[in-house]
Amino acid sequence: MINKMILCHERVRKISGSFAFIEHRFLRDGFMLSLNHHEMLLYFFLVLAADRYGLSFYGYDKICSLLRITLEDYLEARNRLLEKDLIAFNGQLFQVLSLPRQPVISVQELHKPQADWKRDDPAAIRDFFARAFGGKP
Repeated sequence: MINKMILCHERVRKISGSFAFIEHRFLRDGFMLSLNHHEMLLYFFLVLAADRYGLSFYGYDKICSLLRITLEDYLEARNRLLEKDLIAFNGQLFQVLSLPRQPVISVQELHKPQADWKRDDPAAIRDFFARAFGGKP
């Protein structure tokens, strides 16, 4: 077991004013793993922007600008979050929903080829070059 201790006492987080939360189940039960980069970015933004009922009303132009994503990436991420039952959207208003019982895996994900982690992982790439050129990994 890891012995936990506060590393920086003068910077312990405190809730002051409004705050956002994400259930621990989001990580523990695989919801985070079920999202791609843009889905996760949009989901976290909507959580941060939401009121206590999960509601927010940012428009797509502001969201795309703040997240630095294209309209196409936004539309795909929004539609996949809807498919995965993580948000509701009525054309103007978003609601971050309570988590469903388990993550929803989309049809697109079932047919998507899995990345070769050794080829795509920055740590593995760094290690490869370090070894190739005689440095420490």
